[in-house]
Amino acid sequence: MEDAGEEKLGIACFGRPGSYTDEAMNLYFHDREFEAAYYPHFEDVVQAVSSRKVRYGVLPIENSSTGGITDVYDFIHRYDCCIVGEKYVKIDHCLLGLPGTSIDELREVYSHIQGFHQCRNYLKRHEDWQLHPYFSTSESAEKVREMKNPHIGAIANRTAAGMYGLDVLAESINDNRQNYTRFFIITSDREEVPGADKITLVLTTQHRPGALYHVLGYFFYNGMNMTHLESRPLKGRPFEYFFHIDVMGNLSDPATARVLRNLAENCNYFKILGNYVSDRGGI
Repeated sequence: MEDAGEEKLGIACFGRPGSYTDEAMNLYFHDREFEAAYYPHFEDVVQAVSSRKVRYGVLPIENSSTGGITDVYDFIHRYDCCIVGEKYVKIDHCLLGLPGTSIDELREVYSHIQGFHQCRNYLKRHEDWQLHPYFSTSESAEKVREMKNPHIGAIANRTAAGMYGLDVLAESINDNRQNYTRFFIITSDREEVPGADKITLVLTTQHRPGALYHVLGYFFYNGMNMTHLESRPLKGRPFEYFFHIDVMGNLSDPATARVLRNLAENCNYFKILGNYVSDRGGI
């Protein structure tokens, strides 16, 4: 908890109050006094952190149904920010509308593009609806309230429904009932996180056969558990890739540090984005 005389933590949050990112922020910082600033774009959040307008930023990075949000990795990397924490939030999408509206009245629906992707099966049953990708799920709910049109709905969570005075027309419409989104907590300077047990890094391999296999061997043969691997095209170099990797470990452990040091010497590019406490209780 902050001392009484200290300023509240400034935190940049993607979306609006009532969003899943807002929920992740409140869960992660539940025991701290903070002041949130909300931004409509991923890059805005990272820029606010990089320029030190705020101490921390909260962003979605991966969904259990639709995969990674690679733009967020790119922005964290580009603006030289560090990952200091993660939070998993269960996603439960609802169809929202103005009070008194019925599903049969809807003609248009707003949501974040990820919301649409995660509710494909439900939306296939309503192919006559016009879908409008929007900044975030919570901003979609806010827009429905502002437009005051009974033919327009939103896909968001129940919290957003209550916050913006909307009715829940249909519950749990996401395809996967065990649907989780992982969020990163980022800052501008590396912090030593007590109890850190997960490392996120980005690297490029030498452009030769078996290079990635060789890299992964460093983890396998040294007993390091790799929990995430994702590739991202390397701009200007066709069919070459950045690899974003999560492995379990602590940088203060000499054996872990030695493995990563040896790995770095065999990569064209290597950077540690963060060492933080895994959210084991999130799922």
